Amino acid sequence: MSQFKSRPFVVSLQMFAAICLLSGVGCQGLKKSHHASQVSVVPPEVANMPRELAKTVMPDYIIEPPDILTIETVHAVPKSPYTLKVLDVLSVRVQGTLPEGPIGGGYPIEPGGVINLGAPYGVVSVSSMTVPQAQAAIEEHLKKYLKKPEVAVSLAELGASQRLVGQYLVGPDGTVTLGSYGSVSVVGMPLAQAKWAIEQHLSQFLEEPVISVNVHAYNSKVYYIVLQGAELGDAVYRFPITGNETVLDAISQINGLEQVSSKKMWIARPTSDLCDSQILPVDWHAVTECGSANTNFQLMPGDRLFVQEDHMVAFDNKLAKMFAPFERIMGFSLLSVGTATRFSGSVLKGGGNPNGFGGGF
Repeated sequence: MSQFKSRPFVVSLQMFAAICLLSGVGCQGLKKSHHASQVSVVPPEVANMPRELAKTVMPDYIIEPPDILTIETVHAVPKSPYTLKVLDVLSVRVQGTLPEGPIGGGYPIEPGGVINLGAPYGVVSVSSMTVPQAQAAIEEHLKKYLKKPEVAVSLAELGASQRLVGQYLVGPDGTVTLGSYGSVSVVGMPLAQAKWAIEQHLSQFLEEPVISVNVHAYNSKVYYIVLQGAELGDAVYRFPITGNETVLDAISQINGLEQVSSKKMWIARPTSDLCDSQILPVDWHAVTECGSANTNFQLMPGDRLFVQEDHMVAFDNKLAKMFAPFERIMGFSLLSVGTATRFSGSVLKGGGNPNGFGGGF
């Protein structure tokens, strides 16, 4: 009899020891038990996908709207015959000038297309002329003040409109506008091809132009995070790709999961097959609790990181949405009945109080 009474105590002691043993196994025990099928086993179709500790280099960047390019001219000499424009600078040297009025140095073409040679010579119009024509015009002008002026003119500096330095937005039509040089299409091109296309376009205006092209802002390549909203509306976040993001990096961008989110998530990766996409399951517990890199995949342009809703929260919200109209109807009905009862009977006849506190006023 004593043995029979002590048996429940022994069983309870064994269960307590088992619980203590399970609670002390830590992350290693989780790998072998709860997460054994998820942490150590990766589906064969995603076994070679880039992930943390095994990342890959992105392919050549393809330019698309609304990327921003940095373009700078390295070698820009205008094609001949070049016509002078405002803000160009002419180098003018004149022999045989007046002692009190030498002419020599750089003279910018001012608004109105003239250069100012100073007192007493005044201004000379040279806009839309070639350099030889400008030299002849200056010489003819100086003959009014000098007997035999000897004039030498050369182009010292191109105007600001001739230089390409700065950031250029790729427009919705896939072109970049290069100021006075017009527009050139660069959509769908890698940087090397875009450089060649811009140089070919500029060769209409410049002698053997050389430029440098870089991407200033990578705006066209993005990934998405979609948080299923548990019947309250999904949340969608859009972030640019820098070439190094993993699933954990992406979730950190939105400061973690929401209260309505479950721990079940996957990457939906678009493919060239219009009727199919690639699904990469993510083990959130393994990635965060155990530091596993197996499913901490590297994100690619166009990826959708989908986080499933908590089904219990979704069910509760769905019930609330279903019963909310009935609750309003019942509340309105009770309010109507209470109001009708309050103003019925002796109150409507002018005597008594429906609450039983004496006569009416």
